[in-house]
Amino acid sequence: MTNILIIDDHPAVGTGTKAMIEQNSEMKVDVVEKATEVEAMVSQGNYEVLLIDLYMPGVNGLELSKRIKKEWPEITTLIYTGFDLSTHFNMLVEAEIDGFVSKTASQEQLLTAIRCAMRDEVVVPLHLFKQLRRTEASATSIRMNWTKEEEALSLNEKEQAILKEVSKGLTNKTIATNLHMSQRSVEYTLTGIFNKLDVRSRTEALYKAQELGLISKV
Repeated sequence: MTNILIIDDHPAVGTGTKAMIEQNSEMKVDVVEKATEVEAMVSQGNYEVLLIDLYMPGVNGLELSKRIKKEWPEITTLIYTGFDLSTHFNMLVEAEIDGFVSKTASQEQLLTAIRCAMRDEVVVPLHLFKQLRRTEASATSIRMNWTKEEEALSLNEKEQAILKEVSKGLTNKTIATNLHMSQRSVEYTLTGIFNKLDVRSRTEALYKAQELGLISKV
């Protein structure tokens, strides 16, 4: 019997995924909605696999996985996300996780991802595999392809601090509280970052800032 713990702050997602996985009689699933309760549950339970939502209140799935791996390195952790995997792919590859799977995955795809992760294998969709290949092939020459404008880009201390909070998956409201700023100021600064980096989303801004070396990678 494989014991699995799903961590997702959306009850319907957790319940639905549990039902889907438990159609396989060899797997037993528990669900928890609050990331703050996970470590206590893991210490009391006998879980082989954690299926972790990428973005949750207070902590993101990558940070939670890192904490779990530090204390229980034998546990298999997979990121389970409803966000477009393409825009998060590089971040997921570089993170301390054993695999990832989309919330749009079928039952067969989900079970395959879990089984493969337990064998130290990762299921990568073909379109993402091609993206990885392009990234690896161009890694040594990426700086050569930067424009003069990109090379001259810089972020001030406040912009860097906000992007570091964004990398944790925090909301603008939480970032404002953590950095002792108004939410309007956070939103205004993010807009300035988007314009400076020529991007349209928080994820794109984070990825480009990391690639340009403007902030450290997660």
